[in-house]
Amino acid sequence: MIRFKLGEMIEKKQFAEGRRVSINEVASSTGLNRMTLSKILNQKGYGTGTDTVDRLCLYFSCKVEDLMEHVPEDSS
Repeated sequence: MIRFKLGEMIEKKQFAEGRRVSINEVASSTGLNRMTLSKILNQKGYGTGTDTVDRLCLYFSCKVEDLMEHVPEDSS
C-alpha cells in the first residue's frame, strides 16, 4: 500500500516557516481540491494521480519519496 506523508510535510513546513499551514492554503497554492487533500490525509490507501503528486512536490519543494512511501500490507 502507498502511504502519503502529507500530514508530516505540512508539519515540517509549519515548523520551518514558524506559522500555521492549513489545508485550504495548500489547496489554494496547488490548485488541488480541498476534498482531495482531505482524502489523502484521512483515507488509508487513498489513490491519486501523478499530477496531484507533482503539484504537492512543487509546493513542498520535495521529492516523491518525501511525500509518499510503500508500506507492505500485513499478509496474515
